[in-house]
Amino acid sequence: MSLSRRSFLSGSAAVALTAATSHAQQRRLFDSHCHIIDHRFPIVANQGYTPPNFPLEDYLAQTKPLGVVAGAVVSGSFQANDQTYLKDILPRLGPAWAGVTQIPNDYPDAEIVMLGKLGVRAVRFNVFRGRIDSVDDIVALATRCHAVAGWHSEIYADAAALGPHAAKLSKLPQLCIDHLGMTQAGVPVLLDLVAAGCKVKATGFGRVKLDVAKTLEQVAAKNPNALVFGTDIPSTRAERPFMASDIDLIEKVLGPQLASKAFWDNPLALYKVKQTAMR
Repeated sequence: MSLSRRSFLSGSAAVALTAATSHAQQRRLFDSHCHIIDHRFPIVANQGYTPPNFPLEDYLAQTKPLGVVAGAVVSGSFQANDQTYLKDILPRLGPAWAGVTQIPNDYPDAEIVMLGKLGVRAVRFNVFRGRIDSVDDIVALATRCHAVAGWHSEIYADAAALGPHAAKLSKLPQLCIDHLGMTQAGVPVLLDLVAAGCKVKATGFGRVKLDVAKTLEQVAAKNPNALVFGTDIPSTRAERPFMASDIDLIEKVLGPQLASKAFWDNPLALYKVKQTAMR
């Protein structure tokens, strides 16, 4: 195991990962939220934080035993608007994988189209880590990305802060909220958005401040097609990293049928990845 991987995988997490491997091999997972941190490409400190190296090889070694065979690589705050790492990683991963990128508001349409051909399927707004946009700017860029390349939009924010803007956000062609909306105060807003068609990432259980099990139940009850599973590996800045038991929790709370939708059907539909890509 490399030093970079050890920095993210604690002893207890490693034990849980090993213990769950046998059962996980029976699953097929789409990881809708992971980060690849390759210091060969630009890394920008965010709020004083610079993440350790966590290259593609380390990610695959950690997630293949879980049953991950497809997924979405998400640009983090520390990658700013860099596209070079995605241009390197997505061709290496192949058509079963998608990209979620960050771009400035004036990013050219032609470049959006080019990234779409590479496999990028969404634009991300990292409000939680300091990206400052007006809601009108978010709506404008999200709408343009969808019109130009069919991208959906993803927002990392405390959902409670989105409350005053829910009406505008709910009209986006497709919106997805990261990490269950982060806080208990945000759950009512999250559920209102789900009722309007928003997707929700069942990710980052070690970083949220809410009742994970209850929130999963509420979202699935509102719309069984809303939840999309992700590992959040390597769990940068989370109070605890992802654990294999997070997968078991989803299955226990939702039951096999709804869990299967969150693990596979829902993210495949969101990221427009075809079943044939896995062959």
